[in-house]
Amino acid sequence: MTLAMALTLAADTIESLAAELEQARVTRVALGHFSKRFPTMTLDDGRAIQDAWLAIRRAQGRTVRGWKIGLTSRAMQIASQITEPDFAPLLDDMFFAAGTDIPMERFITPRVEVELAFILGRDLKGPGVGVADVLDATAWVTPAIEIIDARIEQVDAQTGRMRKVFDTISDFAANAGVVPGGRPVRPGDVDLRWVGALLHRNAVIEETGVAAGVLNHPANGVAWLADRLARHGRHLRAGEFVLAGSFTRPVAASAGDTFHVDYGPLGAVAFRFV
Repeated sequence: MTLAMALTLAADTIESLAAELEQARVTRVALGHFSKRFPTMTLDDGRAIQDAWLAIRRAQGRTVRGWKIGLTSRAMQIASQITEPDFAPLLDDMFFAAGTDIPMERFITPRVEVELAFILGRDLKGPGVGVADVLDATAWVTPAIEIIDARIEQVDAQTGRMRKVFDTISDFAANAGVVPGGRPVRPGDVDLRWVGALLHRNAVIEETGVAAGVLNHPANGVAWLADRLARHGRHLRAGEFVLAGSFTRPVAASAGDTFHVDYGPLGAVAFRFV
């Protein structure tokens, strides 16, 4: 059953803020915190802004290929100073092939995260979804790097305060790019909790981690998303690509940086920013 949304922002304000996010994406100029301008805004306001921005992108011909779940690991919650997960759609133009050059002109302040992605073999509907349900619905699990960005600036220039979860939800949960790669596996073929990765930037290891850092099991992130979508009358669909959340802190990227993420038995993902 769909829950009524607790909105504090007027419909025209929501549409205006979504248009600002699109302008920030195009011009590569980050916005100030929405939560500072509208201190009474709610999670539902953030979701409504995200939906309005998605409508703008759909009108441009973009399609939804899946979902990302953010802020699911302790590492990411510490890095962002936000203690609850968020989520957003993944659009078709966010996907990049492994081993290619990725243009910096697509981003404002890109950072790189290490994740596992679940490719669903059948629909997954909440509420009450658990790890076993997620694994049963998943056709493949694959390494995938997420590129995050900030159309809403991460730190307020005047106060030094970090953005709030309302801001990240509005801003597509900071998602901007996905680089799948490595070796896909059936969900029952490996213990996903112990999938590890070494993140190299320019041949230097910057971060390491294991997938259990995502809510004790990466499938818990997907279960959380299925239950959260159910509150809004939505569900995960067969064929969708779901990023379960980063199990390393984000690493900043600049033009010329080469990233190589080694997932051990699951292969590697590499690309370069140009």
